[in-house]
Amino acid sequence: MANRIHPTAIIGDGVELGDGNVIGPYAVIVGPCRIGDGNWIGPHVTIGTPAEDRGGPHPVAWEGELAGEGVVIGDRNKIREYVTVHQGTHRASRVGDDCYLLVRSHVGHDVTLGDNVVLACSVQLGGHTEVWSHVNIGMSTVVHQNGRIGPGAMIGMGSAVRKEVDAFTITVGNPARTSGINTVGLNRRGCDEETIAALEPFLKGKGELPAHLLPEELSVLLKAWADRAPLNH
Repeated sequence: MANRIHPTAIIGDGVELGDGNVIGPYAVIVGPCRIGDGNWIGPHVTIGTPAEDRGGPHPVAWEGELAGEGVVIGDRNKIREYVTVHQGTHRASRVGDDCYLLVRSHVGHDVTLGDNVVLACSVQLGGHTEVWSHVNIGMSTVVHQNGRIGPGAMIGMGSAVRKEVDAFTITVGNPARTSGINTVGLNRRGCDEETIAALEPFLKGKGELPAHLLPEELSVLLKAWADRAPLNH
């Protein structure tokens, strides 16, 4: 399936495109960058421009000057108007599959988004942030650089996230604080009330992961979360 690229869009050197992508008016995509299949990239989106690092290189990528560790974007993402995704400095900046990045959200350098992540309007992710799969971040939330948000977490709008957010929790405020368990998210991942009750101590850091009770996909995801390396700021 052919890509549909508006004639005003700029696709620089070093950009690899899969199939079936839509790229809207005045979008700017510069390399190094690899984009998968079936993505919708809206007007004025900017992907692959340099990291916001005062001492780092600022190449004229739209004229073929390439620098940085690149951007990797998966499949079936919807990237709305004025979204920005910056080049990585130590690793590629990554967006997984089936994410929805709403208008004016920002993915800073070296950020990693898992699959099925939602960034609401004007969410700002500082550099080196990790956002695991199935996370929903509310409108105008700011995440401090080197932050980490666990799988299935929900962040309320207008929050300021300064520390690690645990898996499948609800977090809100400035500074952001955990207020409960994201039972809706767990239900969507195939957990009934009994399973959620058994899982709750683990999510609160007070128990072991009841992996045998969980759907396989969720079990694998939470095992990976449990085995994560300590967060270094």
